[in-house]
Amino acid sequence: MENSCFDNFYKGKTVLITGHTGFKGSWLSIFLLELGAKVIGYGLDPLNEKDNFNLSSLPSRMVDVRGDIRDTQKLESIFQQYQPEVVFHLAAQALVRDSYDSPVETFDVNVMGTIHVMEAIRKSPSVVSAVLVTTDKCYENKEQWWGYRENDPMGGHDPYSASKGACEIAIQSWRKSYHLDGTNGKAIASVRAGNVIGGGDWAKDRIIPDCIRALESGETIEIRSPKSIRPWEHVLEPLSGYLLLAMKLYESPLLYSEPWNFGPHIDSVVPVWDIAKKVVSNYGTGNLADVSDRSQPHEAKLLALDISKTFFKLGWKPRLNIDQTIKLTVDWYKKYKKMDVYQLCVEQIQYFLGK
Repeated sequence: MENSCFDNFYKGKTVLITGHTGFKGSWLSIFLLELGAKVIGYGLDPLNEKDNFNLSSLPSRMVDVRGDIRDTQKLESIFQQYQPEVVFHLAAQALVRDSYDSPVETFDVNVMGTIHVMEAIRKSPSVVSAVLVTTDKCYENKEQWWGYRENDPMGGHDPYSASKGACEIAIQSWRKSYHLDGTNGKAIASVRAGNVIGGGDWAKDRIIPDCIRALESGETIEIRSPKSIRPWEHVLEPLSGYLLLAMKLYESPLLYSEPWNFGPHIDSVVPVWDIAKKVVSNYGTGNLADVSDRSQPHEAKLLALDISKTFFKLGWKPRLNIDQTIKLTVDWYKKYKKMDVYQLCVEQIQYFLGK
């Protein structure tokens, strides 16, 4: 794989990923394996037998440890055993609607889980840089048309968004209180991505998995929030940013130990209905139905991220436009039953890096 964009930084390095069995975690694992890293995964069992993690046969390609980030003793033992140099923290309760049903668990996993991970990082003599993933929903949402900047206030209406805002506050506290800003040779940074899509995601209440499930069963695609506007981006976009940031953080911690937005081009900030229409067009079949219900739990109607700081200070920018993003995503779902899925993911990473 083309390694020049990361200067062979990851080759031979030991990298720990929490939440490696999830959608983003599985893609990050493949990305890092192809960059030559020794990848250690710590997370719960995959939710679906068709998850990208399972279909890519990742358990046989990396160190696969199953555990809860709230299990302090087990988590810290993994740090002690494998001595990671770089950490990516992705483990989370990541669904807005589930957070309404399980608010206490959502806060416990997202806030206390993150704190347990930071404590393991703090105590580990091997860790140099760590990227902690939150969400674009961590901001106090004012339904504004312009994108949120990294120094805007934290907030959150629903428990998921509020838990991620609380995560950001905890990360800032640990950075300042324990000098995790590079002053003691160890640095952490938080990252906020937009609505991430791509192959291998089968989570409920997400637009792409909902579309694909309906298309595969020959049913009409029911759209719950057709007018909600989101910053859509392919999963490889933020992951490439996280990888770049972890490298920069490792080499120049004092310059990069802070929050970062990884959002798409402005033309990718579009309504849910438009995304579904593009999925149907690329898939070649399917019908849509508006099933919006005013009584459903509150979700933000408009979200966007300002990526000016990331572009100018980090040198990162998105590679794909919205049509390329949808095509790459739908192609995965059209091919996964016929191709070796690990190789399919590698080919999509190579295509992405070539853009």
